[in-house]
Amino acid sequence: MLENKQGRDRFLTYTNDNGVMTRPIWTLMNKLNMFSNCPAMNLDNSQWLEDRVVNVPSSAILR
Repeated sequence: MLENKQGRDRFLTYTNDNGVMTRPIWTLMNKLNMFSNCPAMNLDNSQWLEDRVVNVPSSAILR
């Protein structure tokens, strides 16, 4: 978990540029086109997490 979205994005860029395939944890479903017209409640906590959490590899492939 990073401090903010900018920190998350810097981390993602750095790790991916250096061969570690990381990615944001998720995209909130209400942001996906297929759900854009669906009602959504207050998602402040989910948005906070989306902006800060990354997935890191749980294993490594050695070459």
